[in-house]
Amino acid sequence: MTTETVRLELKPRQVLGKKVKQLRRAGTIPVHLYGPGTDSRPLQCEQRELLLALARAGGNTPIIVTVEGEEDEQLTFAREIQWHPLRGDLLHVDFLAVQATQRLAAQVPITLVGESPGAREAGGTAIQQLRELAVEALPLDIPHEIEVDLAQLADPTGVIRVGDLTLAGSVTLLADPDDVVVRIEVTAAVGEAEPAEEQAVEAPEEGGPE
Repeated sequence: MTTETVRLELKPRQVLGKKVKQLRRAGTIPVHLYGPGTDSRPLQCEQRELLLALARAGGNTPIIVTVEGEEDEQLTFAREIQWHPLRGDLLHVDFLAVQATQRLAAQVPITLVGESPGAREAGGTAIQQLRELAVEALPLDIPHEIEVDLAQLADPTGVIRVGDLTLAGSVTLLADPDDVVVRIEVTAAVGEAEPAEEQAVEAPEEGGPE
């Protein structure tokens, strides 16, 4: 799946330390931009725009950042996202600047699509054993998610392994190719209980001792 482009404009920030509470009350979130070859900079962003960008990007989609009044663009990933432990409010975000030619490792979620003919035939269920997959790729090639088509599971005894997945672009799988992604689980039908064996009852012998 092609990585979508997420863009976000940040603004210079003069308010530092404990005074950032004033920014948050006004609907502005303090952020930091840092990375190799980049000076660490305190910046800020409107809360609504920042939340929308984070929701679209998730944890592995790069965000193209610009700073108000500047022409340069920075390819970044959202890191160290801080939330209020009780209210759940967004408090702070660090943006890590990266190079477009720098390969990165990432954990990409796995999404199942379609229906398994094998599971339908056996009256079973497709069980997902891996929820995410470790990959390495150029920042703009890191997929937002990896879709696994259950139509591949035509055999009730079949499985889909990491090595069966095909990823485009510069993406390289880092996980063990033998790891099982999906398998079919069939719940055995409960058969009728077999009748218990009748116990033989010996008849009393005739002509016992007088």
